[in-house]
Amino acid sequence: MSGGKKPPFRADHVGSLLRPKEVLRARDDRMAGRISADELRAVEDKAIRDVVKMQEDIGLLGVTDGEFRRASWHMDYLYQVGGVTKTQDNLKVQFRNEQGVIEFTPAALRVTGKLKLEKCIFGNDFQFLQSVATATPKLTIPSPSMMHYRGGRAAIDASVYPAMEDFWLDLGKAYAEELAALARLGCSYVQLDDTSLAYLNDPAQRRHIAELGGDGEQQHLTYIRLINAALAGKPDGMTVCTHMCRGNFRSSWVASGGYDHVAEALFGQLAVDGFFLEYDDARSGGFEPLRFVPKGKMVVLGLVTTKKGALEKKDDLKRRIDEAAKYVPLEQICLSPQCGFSSTVDGNALTLDEQIAKLRLIVDTAREVWG
Repeated sequence: MSGGKKPPFRADHVGSLLRPKEVLRARDDRMAGRISADELRAVEDKAIRDVVKMQEDIGLLGVTDGEFRRASWHMDYLYQVGGVTKTQDNLKVQFRNEQGVIEFTPAALRVTGKLKLEKCIFGNDFQFLQSVATATPKLTIPSPSMMHYRGGRAAIDASVYPAMEDFWLDLGKAYAEELAALARLGCSYVQLDDTSLAYLNDPAQRRHIAELGGDGEQQHLTYIRLINAALAGKPDGMTVCTHMCRGNFRSSWVASGGYDHVAEALFGQLAVDGFFLEYDDARSGGFEPLRFVPKGKMVVLGLVTTKKGALEKKDDLKRRIDEAAKYVPLEQICLSPQCGFSSTVDGNALTLDEQIAKLRLIVDTAREVWG
């Protein structure tokens, strides 16, 4: 059934969508104290109703709330885990595009207490999405490895976690509890967003991990064990996929390199149901690593870029699907954009109409390829 009536779907998407003007305006008004939190939520509610209808009208079988209530795809979640403190470490991240480099200083975190789940994070947001969707509602949350990747050991208080083994144990447990809590709300489709597993294909990123005191060559194996611990008690009837990309901020990126460094362990050992993979340009490498994908696991090819508005050609997409099918059977393949359209509140450099055209192209192409 996978790839048909059960997620991931033949035509799918990663999650975040461009924020409408009225949502951006209401967020600014809230920050300036001009409107209340309830007034902001009412604006978001209306925008989410509209964006869910847009997705369903196009023919998508899985829908999200566009992450409209978040400033960032991951930090809004991570800050709500018990034991995490928001910090600013002034570590500049360099995102690249064809014009050059954008420097961005994202907010950071520090683990200052024992990690624990204090409430179902995004539970209320999911329930609202569920209430307005007729298609399958998907919730996107950052992968547990995102709690560790940027700061490494230095961001974890050694008096709280003298042994890293206890940190990994508590982090995996907090995520297992989150999945169980989401299942109780009726959530059947979760996506763990993970840049680390894609970044680690880039030798420069592996060197960076080594500079932080980690083991760049083996880091992905630690993360695979961590995610598997989070999935060990995965609720019945819940599909969990992972999405991997090399950075997505205002149409720019961080890392380069094919999936070769992580492929064998990632595809062979990670206990997810499907892999959303960035494949929109040469920076992502070839399809050869897909030979490690086992039977029964789905591969969602991110062939349509969210970084620019120019629309791909259907025949080009079909040709690339055929190329990928040399390494993994066609019945295990789905189609999506390579990433979200708006990983942060800023959004990528394309219009709402261009976003809709890309989603429609994905649905149309999938119908022609898989029927």
